[in-house]
Amino acid sequence: MVILVTGAAGFIGFHLCQRLLQSGETVVGLDNLNPYYSVQLKRDRLTQLSDHPRFSFVELDLADREGMKELFAGQTFNRVVNLAAQAGVRYSLENPHAYVDSNLVGFMNVLEVCRHGHVEHLVFASSSSVYGANTKMPFSIHHNVDHPVSLYAATKKANELMAHTYAHLYGLPCTGLRFFTVYGPWGRPDMALFLFTRAILAGEPIDVYNHGQMRRDFTYIDDIVEGIVRTMDRMATPSPAWDSDHPDPGTSNAPCRNYNIGNNQPVELLRLIEILEQALGKKAVKNFLPIQPGDVPATWADVDDLIADVDYQPSTPLEEGVERFVHWYRDYFQQ
Repeated sequence: MVILVTGAAGFIGFHLCQRLLQSGETVVGLDNLNPYYSVQLKRDRLTQLSDHPRFSFVELDLADREGMKELFAGQTFNRVVNLAAQAGVRYSLENPHAYVDSNLVGFMNVLEVCRHGHVEHLVFASSSSVYGANTKMPFSIHHNVDHPVSLYAATKKANELMAHTYAHLYGLPCTGLRFFTVYGPWGRPDMALFLFTRAILAGEPIDVYNHGQMRRDFTYIDDIVEGIVRTMDRMATPSPAWDSDHPDPGTSNAPCRNYNIGNNQPVELLRLIEILEQALGKKAVKNFLPIQPGDVPATWADVDDLIADVDYQPSTPLEEGVERFVHWYRDYFQQ
């Protein structure tokens, strides 16, 4: 197969490309290399892929409608995995237009080229942030998610609705994956584990929001990629459980599905810091702060549907995953 992975220079996209290439697939990676975080880190990820004979890279912005049309006019893709997006909850407070351009306009372009390009299956990144003001745990795809608390979350919810429309109107199979706090080697510099590691090694204090009363469903990158690959191979189909009189958000009469993809084991932020301190052999100086606007105090994924449909089984303990991240970080930054 020929598979298009958007966001190929990003954290999850890079690891997915590696996995697909190892499995014998031909991969076209797309990324706009935007400067939201270190472009050098993105280029270094691409360097790890560039020597592979079945990998090619296209520098392109999803919001470039004509560029996307040209890409699909010159190449047939069996499947598309859309991981390109403007990420980050807090940054959406500072630069909201970036989220509209990338996550709404860009995703619209993805849907259109997939529709006209007769793509077999579109798998796309959603986010645990869609649960917003919900407090019932664990978060389930069968829960209503109409109360986002950040623009980033609203764009991800919008992506799910847009995909459902295209699945309904044009029969385009679409599957959205709600990621829960992904971490691991080559991770994003704006994420807590990366920020904490850098600060602790530099002897600087770390900012601990909500006075440490944060819980996250930390999910190791290899477990995430395994879930993506399994989902790619299972085409979305109309749900036999769909009931138009009592519509369940986790079902549809169109070939469209959403899944949670997480570790199903929420961990307190202070516990993550303890594990990181052990891996680094150095204590953190903690600066306790209130919760930030747009953040939620806890996430916890109900992954029963993903287990039932693709036998998803996350298996990496947090201690092991953090150790692997620290090993990569020290090697990459020579610290």
